[in-house]
Amino acid sequence: MRFNKQQILTIPNLLSLLRLLMIPLFIYLYLHGHDGWTAFVLILSGVTDVVDGYIARHFNQVSDFGKAFDPIADKLTQAAMLLCLLSRHRLMIVPLLLLAVKDVFNAVSGLLVIRRTGVVLGAEWHGKLTTVLLYGMMILHVVWQDIPRWTSNMLNAFCVAMMLVSFVLYARRNIRAIRSANKE
Repeated sequence: MRFNKQQILTIPNLLSLLRLLMIPLFIYLYLHGHDGWTAFVLILSGVTDVVDGYIARHFNQVSDFGKAFDPIADKLTQAAMLLCLLSRHRLMIVPLLLLAVKDVFNAVSGLLVIRRTGVVLGAEWHGKLTTVLLYGMMILHVVWQDIPRWTSNMLNAFCVAMMLVSFVLYARRNIRAIRSANKE
């Protein structure tokens, strides 16, 4: 699959790049105890994610490159923040490991879909909801340093449950697309 300059140099893709560039900043802020600023940068990152999707859809800047690049920026942001939170909340290992397994599977199966069909499948509602829930949970854990363990565990469990639902739904979609392509 080839991408031309117009597909890559779009405002939504530049916002995804900005999100990637924010990762070292919020890691630095978090590790140096600047929780308020960490939360601010994480919220700004989430806002750029929403804005890039809005711009892409409403100004006809949706591209196959963007469909692939945007989730990479999201997942790297989520993984980096979960790694940071792991220093204070050891159960963050569960969503972090699930994120890794889910996204490796989705990346491999997504590449197979592209190879067999030539189509880049975009995000679906459950993936977007999972992202919102993860951002919310992460931000709460950053700003609420003495969050009660049961509250932390419940938020974590809720996110993990939604991640599992999304994993299953994306896996079904990708496997169906691969099987359909194999039948043709």
